[in-house]
Amino acid sequence: MKVIRNILDGMKPHVQKGGKFHKFHAMYDAAETLFFVPNKVTYKGAHIRDAVDLKRNMFMVVIALVPALLFGMWNTGYQYHLSIGQSASLFDNFLHGFLAVLPIIIVSYVVGLGIEIIFAQMRGHEVNEGYFVTGVLIPLIIPVDTPLWMVALAVIFAVIIGKEVFGGTGMNIFNPALVARAFLFFAYPSQMSGDKIWIDGLTQGQGIVDGFSGATPLAKLAAGEPGSVLSAYDMFMGWIPGSIGETSTLAILIGALFLLFTGVASWRVMLSVFVGGAAMGLLMNAFAVNTYMEIPFYYHFLMGGFAFGAVFMATDPVTASQTATGKIIYGFLIGVMAVLIRVLNPAYPEGMMLAILLLNTFAPLIDYYVIGANVSKRLKRVKA
Repeated sequence: MKVIRNILDGMKPHVQKGGKFHKFHAMYDAAETLFFVPNKVTYKGAHIRDAVDLKRNMFMVVIALVPALLFGMWNTGYQYHLSIGQSASLFDNFLHGFLAVLPIIIVSYVVGLGIEIIFAQMRGHEVNEGYFVTGVLIPLIIPVDTPLWMVALAVIFAVIIGKEVFGGTGMNIFNPALVARAFLFFAYPSQMSGDKIWIDGLTQGQGIVDGFSGATPLAKLAAGEPGSVLSAYDMFMGWIPGSIGETSTLAILIGALFLLFTGVASWRVMLSVFVGGAAMGLLMNAFAVNTYMEIPFYYHFLMGGFAFGAVFMATDPVTASQTATGKIIYGFLIGVMAVLIRVLNPAYPEGMMLAILLLNTFAPLIDYYVIGANVSKRLKRVKA
């Protein structure tokens, strides 16, 4: 690290104001803060209010995402070999998945950080660390067969429209990763839905064996085929088709425990999302007028992006409610809306993305009424 420090110190005079390469100051700052803790943590508008700087906080989230990422790479290879009727070793599955997922991650970071650096240079401030997490979240919530040019467009839209127009990291009202996913879904619906997009190479029909469809459990339920859905154990472990990082509930829960242990994520939000989902799931079971409403409520936690959204998306400290009571209400409504959209909207079997984006909009309003109610209670106490 001392060698890197010496190199950066030698470059610093040239990128400071008045230096020959001052226009590259934002790029230099990004490289410096990647390796070393900055000597200044924040100026204004920060949502981290303790001794841990934003970069380290984001790094904890990335570590928590590693189990889901590694399993997603293995499952990508596993689903591919399953689709062509071949058995493969753990290493072969992982290697295939690694080579399929890595380009998506590279495109996400190169395009996203490039835009971040451009905006930082234009505004004359340092590069924010927020995209450090967003850059890996976007690949994990999209199908593995998504064309790289679509990934690039989604990243551009997410960074510019989802974050920079609001002022950058800490100012955005929507989760940027979900903005990218929503952009892909509504801009390219034919490429973002169906059975083939979840398996690497399946859209090109690379020797697919008879009887293999690639349909996700959510798609099978939406099509009225509950008998073809895998067991709860298989879905919990994650060897099912789906977005890269969303299939294994076990891997996601490992990340959740790490976030809770380090105090990075809010347990109130996380827990209330599952409680809200369970409440709506049980309500649907009580009426059960179709096959989707008949499934056990806990199946919703194991399918699609419910668990991933509850752990890594709903707990985003920028776009979630900030008050303790508000976090519980916010999370509960996300769980309720996710299951409601899934069950009652046959055209859109996955509801977690829309549920979180909807509650991102109402998060400030929830806090407003929670604070108002607390003020009124205190005033009544004083008058009494």
